[in-house]
Amino acid sequence: MLFTPLEQFQIISIFSFKIFCLDFSLTNMLFINLIVLLIFSFTVYCFSSDTNYLGETGYYFIPNVWQTFIEIVYETAAQLVFDNLNEEGEKFFPFIAVIFTFILFNNLIGLVPYSFTVTSHLIVTFALSFPIFIGVILLGVQKYKIHMLSAFLPSNTPIVLALLLVPIELISYIFRPISLGVRLFANLMAGHALLKVIVGFAWSMLLLEDFLSIFHIIPLLILVILMGLELGVAMIQAYVFTILTCMYLNDSINMSH
Repeated sequence: MLFTPLEQFQIISIFSFKIFCLDFSLTNMLFINLIVLLIFSFTVYCFSSDTNYLGETGYYFIPNVWQTFIEIVYETAAQLVFDNLNEEGEKFFPFIAVIFTFILFNNLIGLVPYSFTVTSHLIVTFALSFPIFIGVILLGVQKYKIHMLSAFLPSNTPIVLALLLVPIELISYIFRPISLGVRLFANLMAGHALLKVIVGFAWSMLLLEDFLSIFHIIPLLILVILMGLELGVAMIQAYVFTILTCMYLNDSINMSH
């Protein structure tokens, strides 16, 4: 039983292993990441080969439940790429699909009781957003060279107004990876903390020795509704992170300024 709502986000060492000053301990965060990696690898193996481990065909003309789920995930990623990057961005589809699938699986596995939500840690979301931001800048520099700086200055802008707009555009551009990482972290952390508060409230009411203990059903019903809401948030946040990544890529490879 957790004592505080934030205790569920604590990184715990399962198996301690150190070499000199380097710590290679197995933590609950690493363990969940390995599970997500295994699930993702198994999914790719089962649905990217002509035959499965039984020697049967891996695809069905009338798809089963798992094939339908995978097709929905990849169709969503493909639609995001096509809507935001046009045909020139189709080469980024594998990257977008992996980002969307990785965040979605991590968000969903965090809803399993006694699991761990990897994306509820700011260091993890920043580790995703900052490399994307750096990669977007490198793509823009590679394609447009020095002309990429025109993204900070709208066309036909007077010189006097440019002195005000350029710093604002630059600051907003620099804050993109921060907002991208904080948005994912804050939504997942706040939702799970709220669930813990409702669970603790229901448990406290259940332990009452008078007739008021019957009313613990009310927070339990609220908990069921919140679990459905958190399921939606887990999918929506993966979608939002991915669509913002597509928009940032579009700004670099299809500059309008």
